[in-house]
Amino acid sequence: MNTRADVQQFLTALRGRITPEQAGVTVFGGERRVPGLRREEVAQLAGISTAYYTRMERGDLSGVSESVLFALVRTLQLNEAETTHLFDLAREATGPRRAPRTKPRPRVSPRVAQLIDMMGDVPAIAMTRLGDPVASNPLGRALFPDLFPAGQAALNSARYMFLDERSKVFYPDWETSAREAVSAMRLLAGQDPGDRALMALVGELATRSTQFRTWWGGHTVRTHSTGTKNIHHPIVGDMTLGYEVLALVSAPGLNLMTYLTEPATPSADAMNLLRSWTASEARTDGTAHTTR
Repeated sequence: MNTRADVQQFLTALRGRITPEQAGVTVFGGERRVPGLRREEVAQLAGISTAYYTRMERGDLSGVSESVLFALVRTLQLNEAETTHLFDLAREATGPRRAPRTKPRPRVSPRVAQLIDMMGDVPAIAMTRLGDPVASNPLGRALFPDLFPAGQAALNSARYMFLDERSKVFYPDWETSAREAVSAMRLLAGQDPGDRALMALVGELATRSTQFRTWWGGHTVRTHSTGTKNIHHPIVGDMTLGYEVLALVSAPGLNLMTYLTEPATPSADAMNLLRSWTASEARTDGTAHTTR
């Protein structure tokens, strides 16, 4: 990953989305050749010289102070995820260059695995930050059957999203879910650009998926720790799920994904049906064990 190019594209995209009206800049007639703010307008609002901001937008954040970065945050009206990404890029530009490295695969402890199994009424999946399932309970596997093919290793959720046509049936609003996946990976890339596994995954998806390549170039970053998803389940039909992403402090690099439905809704009825089906399958084959 090219940090300098990432900085250039990120700041250019942010500047282009802020209109003069949103920034409180008075425009005195004439045709503007840029959709958002001009560089000199950003510089003026941030209290820095145009030459200094131009250097930054060309990809050079080395030595930029926190006060200047926070001035950009205010000027460009960044949200929390975008602010984090900007500071991550600045830290990478200023600190010693980290060589690409292979990180050990996170593992769940026996206690966490037991906890996931005990959450029988709640679909639960422990995933790496790159979307590899490393543990799950039976209801979690039943909720996302494509990710857990029988007798095979679990699928990476990002590869499934962009490289498996079944995902476009499973997620009725596929583009929304896919864009969320890209923005989460963009944020992760700013935090740890030297992660070989992340670099390989991004390269694979950018090579094989036009949509991923296009959206990756947009430099949108968001956190997705809570929200809702619509799915079309092959057994119980359409469902609206509320999800929560819980960091497993005892297992750095792992998150616990949990899913709920609103009570007394068709989605709740569908979840109850899936619970019954899962329990029946477990009694039949005796395989209600956490996948590790």
